[in-house]
Amino acid sequence: MILSIHPEHPEPRKIKQAVDALRSGEVIAYPTDTVYGLGCDLMNRKAIDKLYEIKRAAKNHNLSFVCADLSDIAKYAHVDNAQYRILKHHLPGAYCFILEATREVPKLMQSKKKTVGIRVPDHAVPAALVRELGSPLISTTAQREGDEEPFLDAHELARAFPGLAIVLDGGVGGLVPSTVVDLTSGGAEVLRKGAGDVSAFG
Repeated sequence: MILSIHPEHPEPRKIKQAVDALRSGEVIAYPTDTVYGLGCDLMNRKAIDKLYEIKRAAKNHNLSFVCADLSDIAKYAHVDNAQYRILKHHLPGAYCFILEATREVPKLMQSKKKTVGIRVPDHAVPAALVRELGSPLISTTAQREGDEEPFLDAHELARAFPGLAIVLDGGVGGLVPSTVVDLTSGGAEVLRKGAGDVSAFG
């Protein structure tokens, strides 16, 4: 099902409909400040398995997740003062920060190094979804393995990923994914240059 949603003022009824699907273990697609994302409830293992299946991604493909705000991050990642300053300066924004995971993060979501990728997109739709859901939302780019670019159009996206319960259509998506920055080694190492400005990390 494709639901047209206002990208700046998402209709609460449509957010609730999408969250009802998430709570029942479904996978949805949604707009972000960078590209369209595929997502499910972080706390539902079966839903995460379903997401891998829909995306046709290997189980070692790293998934990040969306938090509502900075205060939410501290529950799922260990953040020291220096890291907090970086997060506060760049979030919400087009970044995925790699941090050391707390025990609140399901094992399935942790890398072998016990780290996680966390996003706080500068976009009203994922923010509203996470607040309504009450827990973080998985985030992975709506892009198939081997494709050069993510899907811009919600209708094309829905055809490319059969099995999605709802596609929230917030208009034309972006082409450039988030910038990935690793904060676990004492500094800030850019692992993938994306939509976010990296001049502060050089």
